Amino acid sequence: MAEDSGKLRDDAPAEERLAAGPVPIAGLLSRITRPAMRSRGGLLARLALDWPEIVGPAIAAVTAPERLSCGRQSATLTIRASGPMALELSHLAPELLARINARLGRDAVARLRFSAGSGRRATTGAGAPPLPLPKPPSREAVLRAAAAVADLPEGPLKEALARLGAEVLARR
Repeated sequence: MAEDSGKLRDDAPAEERLAAGPVPIAGLLSRITRPAMRSRGGLLARLALDWPEIVGPAIAAVTAPERLSCGRQSATLTIRASGPMALELSHLAPELLARINARLGRDAVARLRFSAGSGRRATTGAGAPPLPLPKPPSREAVLRAAAAVADLPEGPLKEALARLGAEVLARR
């Protein structure tokens, strides 16, 4: 029999599972999500997003979480930092671990390791020149945008729409 004390076996034939009625979705999803959750891949993404809040803006400006290596029982977080900063952070490791694990909600990280390098990654890519500032809209674009919103009542919405219209016309 597929039922034993009110619980349905996972290996029961489909006919028996369907005949027993609805099955809690949590039981089905855990089999699918268990391998992904075991890898802890989402934790590094969450750490990277929350890094300034976890370590503070001064440390976040010169460091970055780089890799999360998962062992059987615990994980090691590799933090990229310059040599002098890595030494300073090694002294703060217990406090950093407490903050990291408090943010993640469990003892997800057991050890910290530091790698040499500059802290924050460039957001525009390696060696990419900074993006140029847009040119201000021409007088003609400003006048055309003002004419387009002339029927609207005076106020901040009209002003914002006029500025937006002028910017759009300037880029054409």
